[in-house]
Amino acid sequence: MALVGSYVALSKPLAAVFPVLLLAWLRFGIGGVAMLHWLKKPAGEPPMTAQTRSLLFLESFLGNFLFTLCMISGVKLTTAVSAGVIMAAIPAAVAVLSWLLLRERVAPRVWAGVVCAVIGIGLLSLSKSELPAHAASGLEAENSSNLVWLGNLLLIGAVLCEASYAVIGKKLTGALGPRRISALINLWGFALSTPFGLWLAWRFDFGAVGAGTWVLLVFYALAACMWTVWLWMTGLRSVPAAQAGVFTVLLPVSAALVGVVVLGERLGGLQLAAFAIALAGVLMATLPSRARHSARGQASTRKSPKP
Repeated sequence: MALVGSYVALSKPLAAVFPVLLLAWLRFGIGGVAMLHWLKKPAGEPPMTAQTRSLLFLESFLGNFLFTLCMISGVKLTTAVSAGVIMAAIPAAVAVLSWLLLRERVAPRVWAGVVCAVIGIGLLSLSKSELPAHAASGLEAENSSNLVWLGNLLLIGAVLCEASYAVIGKKLTGALGPRRISALINLWGFALSTPFGLWLAWRFDFGAVGAGTWVLLVFYALAACMWTVWLWMTGLRSVPAAQAGVFTVLLPVSAALVGVVVLGERLGGLQLAAFAIALAGVLMATLPSRARHSARGQASTRKSPKP
């Protein structure tokens, strides 16, 4: 999640050069070439069931394709502050969906961590400076069409898409290895974005793109399609989805830190307080409890030989 936040912040120059759906198509294409050797079925892996194939499609459609459309379209119809506050609900949405769909028991400490995550990122979003004047005026023009409610609804849809991505990913790790999951959902993402990518590529002047932008695009594609997905799926094999959802708090935190360190943005006292609360939530949800330590200690005592 920290790496996701980093490449989200560093992808701002890419979004200024490429149309969003063309950027998505190029990203999936580059990632697919890098992961071709991950598509091969391991010898010990059982054949995919119809349910697994359906989950792979939903993982890519919701977590890759639909999330991008809802997020970008929603921000265009509302304000950046509203978007940040609504997206702060991702950890809570993951916890609720994992409880409803996976029947996971969500411990009180995890719920407390979710609350801290939401409060921290909500504060971070509210403390950010508004968009530049020209962007704000554009937003006000679109908001005058009385479509703010639609923008907020689309952002809520983006939250549900991201939460579904975490929960479905947990289900998939029981049937497939992290590498194959990463390669297969990337392949679906490439298939879904290809019609739009081809249409936009036909009109796009690739010769005007500088060498530095191409290097950044390759990094973005490998980080977004390969490295982060593999890390996330590997972690989900041993971490409950509700607990993993708390780590989504690191996405906006790391994005803001990259903005300060790399892009020269300022960080005030309210932002620092937001970071502290959010990271406290991660620690609260993930550190071993005293009861678990006690149980382990008793187990080791029973196993140790008497003198």
